[in-house]
Parts: sequence; C-alpha cells; structure tokens
Amino acid sequence: MSQQKTLWWQRLKQGLKKTSDQLGGQLRQLVTARKLDSQTLEQLEDLLIQADIIVPLAHDLCQALAKKRLDQNITEEEIKTLLASEIEQILKPVATPLILSKTGELQVILMVGVNGAGKTTTISKLTKQWQDQGLKVTLAACDTFRAAAVEQLKIWGQRLNVPVYTAKAGADAAGLAFEAITQALTAQADVLCIDTAGRLHNKEELMNELKKIIRVIQKILPTAPHQTILILDATTGQNAYQQVAAFQEIAGITGLIMTKLDGTARGGMLIGLAKRFNLPIYAIGVGETVEDLQAFQAGDFAYSFLGLDLEKGLPKC
Repeated sequence: MSQQKTLWWQRLKQGLKKTSDQLGGQLRQLVTARKLDSQTLEQLEDLLIQADIIVPLAHDLCQALAKKRLDQNITEEEIKTLLASEIEQILKPVATPLILSKTGELQVILMVGVNGAGKTTTISKLTKQWQDQGLKVTLAACDTFRAAAVEQLKIWGQRLNVPVYTAKAGADAAGLAFEAITQALTAQADVLCIDTAGRLHNKEELMNELKKIIRVIQKILPTAPHQTILILDATTGQNAYQQVAAFQEIAGITGLIMTKLDGTARGGMLIGLAKRFNLPIYAIGVGETVEDLQAFQAGDFAYSFLGLDLEKGLPKC
C-alpha cells in the first residue's frame, strides 16, 4: 500500500470511527459464543438499521449471510468480513472518480445541495485538487441570497489565487452564471465551478432558479453543465433520500459527494443511497482538510465502515 493510500485509509477509518465503533460494539455483544441462527440474524438486522441502512437492504444483507453461514458457529470478525464483502459489491457500481482533464474546452460544474451541506468548502477542496492536476479553475458564487456563502467563496478564491465571479446580494443568479461563463471562456479556463443556492424549503423557487441557470449557460455552451453534483451532509440521516429525489427532479444530478462522515454514527445511509438511486458517488469527506476529501472507493468504505483494518490484511473466513 502506497504512503498516500495508507494516509487516506487512516483518515477514512478515523472518520468512520463513530459508525464502526457503535456497530462493532453492539455486534460484539451479539455474537459472543453464538451460532448464526435466525434470532441472531434478526438482531443483526436491527443493528444495521440503527446504522442507517434502510430496512430492505439490511434484510438482504442478513439473508446473504444466512446463505453462507446459517446455523454455523461464527465470530465477530467473520461477520464483519462477510458484511463488508457484500457491501463492497453493492457500492462498486457507483464508485466513480470525478476525473477532469485538459480538453481545450471549458468544463462547467454545477454544485447543488441544501444550505449547510458543505458545498462551498467542498468546492474549495476540489479546486485545490484540480489545480494540483494542472487545471486552470474559476469559480462563480451564484448563491446570491446568502452573503456569507459569497464571502466564504471569495476568501477561498484569494487563498487559492483563483478568480471568483460575484454579484450584489439578491442579484439574478442566472445572469451571474452567464457572466461567469463569458469571463471563464475569455480567460481560457479549464473549469468553471458554480456554487448555487440550497433553499429546499421553497422548492418551486429553487427549481425555477436552477432551471434558469441551466437554460442561460446552455445559450453559450449547449453541452453545459458537464456535471451537476449534489453535495450531501452525512449527518442529515434519512432526510438525504428526500434531498436526492428533490434535486434529481430539479436539476438532473449526475453524481454525489458526501461530506461530514466523521460527524455521524450512521454512515450506512450512503449504502442505501447507492442501492436506491444508483447514482455515481464521486467522493467522500471525513474532515476539514483538502486531503480529507478523496475519490470514493467501494472497498475502502465497506471495510472501514465495519472497523476492519486493511493495513494489516483482511480477516479470512
């Protein structure tokens, strides 16, 4: 394992510690000197549901275990490894790195999500990563209703030496997006990342605003936005399902980034989202630094979710 991979694995495992500790502690009490019988499976299903894995999926995972080890003696580590393997298979189809490259054409990335999900911070982290890949990045602060969001993006722009296109509070977001694309094209930028408002409490207004932004930018670039990424806060729990459905309807999202996994003991919600919506998961965040946002890897998540240690090799069943 490379040093960079090892460091990320350590961050990920630490970031998911609340989830893995809670699940592992309860699992330890459950399987001590017990066979994997129907009663144990029922209790295991309850534990998975408590970790925010949706009921049908928790049931399917337990049935998969039953097919392999029903009425056999089994250890905590064996259950974890079997579960991790099943979860990895669920997550593999949606684990999709967000890869941008110099194409000679401007790539427009539309960031959507509710207020407080971490859009602006995620944009700053991605910007630094894109810069490190040699891409010329520009930003547009189209959440014109929240002055704090605009100021935060401007601060990050100054730190990263990246142009940030802004407008007065309450200005037309679509008009700003149009101006930002015009300027980014003139500057021969590789990437324009657009921060947007997240007022889901007024769904119709938000829908109209995002549709207008998309309509306006397509007047200049018919293929834009090239990505529409939903930023999800892992601490929101089951409400995340409603957010994905709403933004899928509003903006036709192309993929997900989940933030703040270090702040919850219910990281299983991501597994349920993958199963239900089958949308690409581009990256996950487990902390405040740039390095704490990394491309989503199915195996890494599955095994760290259950507190298993990849550095020492996986336990064998």
